Amino acid sequence: MPRPSTPPPPTADAPDPVEPSGGSWLRDPEAIERLSLARIREEVELDALPAELHGVVLRLVYACALPGIVADLRWSGPVVAKARAALRAGAPVLCDVRMVAVGIRRRHLPCGNAVLCPAAGEEAAALARRMQTTRSAAGVELWRPHLHGAVVAIGNAPTALFQLLARLRSWPERPAAIFAFPVGFVGARESKQALVESGTDVPFLTLLGRFGGSALAAAAVNAVVEEGAA
Repeated sequence: MPRPSTPPPPTADAPDPVEPSGGSWLRDPEAIERLSLARIREEVELDALPAELHGVVLRLVYACALPGIVADLRWSGPVVAKARAALRAGAPVLCDVRMVAVGIRRRHLPCGNAVLCPAAGEEAAALARRMQTTRSAAGVELWRPHLHGAVVAIGNAPTALFQLLARLRSWPERPAAIFAFPVGFVGARESKQALVESGTDVPFLTLLGRFGGSALAAAAVNAVVEEGAA
């Protein structure tokens, strides 16, 4: 009885390109990025925004494919300039959730800056139980030794933004900039409105309403870094 044939071992050669049944698609990642940004520029009135925000706004829209978010952006102070200067001075990036931290392109950070997310650790979990709050809010408590001069990126948890605002009223430490994009049906809208109305002396960029997310927070930080390197 013949033995079944043994499949050939895998090779390092690239597989043949897949041909779609419904037409061709663009495969070159750099071409995709160029075309995407060109289309965003056609749909977004960048001239209505401060020049320092142009690069960040392009990247925010690129991250979510929703040009309409631009109308709901709010900011205070030279948030991009302050964030860029802080990163060039070696400041860390403080994140509310691991998804934000993972989305930051660390190889582009100018000083090998630390990207910290204490909410992901056991200390935050234990502290959250004692405080009867979320891990992200407890993580803000653990930011304190690193907070002064840091760049804050919140992309998920409204509780983290509420906790930060509460602490900024009593802590002397001041981050260099806040990028606040909490998302969800409970507290997201309210936390960002609280930031806008807080009168904080910390420059910030946020997006009103329920929409947000880790991709937006990471995109904002990445844009600050990449535009600064251009």
